[in-house]
Amino acid sequence: MTKQVYYHNPRCSKSRQGLQLLEENGVTPTVKLYLKEGLSQSEFKKIVKMTGLAPLEGLIRTKEATFKELGLKGQELSVADWAKILSENPVLLERPIFVNGDVAKIGRPPEDMLQIV
Repeated sequence: MTKQVYYHNPRCSKSRQGLQLLEENGVTPTVKLYLKEGLSQSEFKKIVKMTGLAPLEGLIRTKEATFKELGLKGQELSVADWAKILSENPVLLERPIFVNGDVAKIGRPPEDMLQIV
């Protein structure tokens, strides 16, 4: 069976909508509450690879206060640098993210995740 993981923030309406949409389409992924459980550097690197996106192409929440507080605007950072930052500040991870096997999709809008179901 293919591993399916849903990076979820229950306080986010898009994240709640995305999980409901997946369940309505017969998908019951393992839910990762990344704000509580944390996010490892290797997890973030895998997400980058599986989405095919560079961190600033949609994986980082640039409007979060933490982004501004850390002075990240305009920084040219490697994936490894971003992985370290995200492991220490998981609030910066865009949400939701659905992983299905070796591919992942950001649920913005939530319907986009159905492309990899």
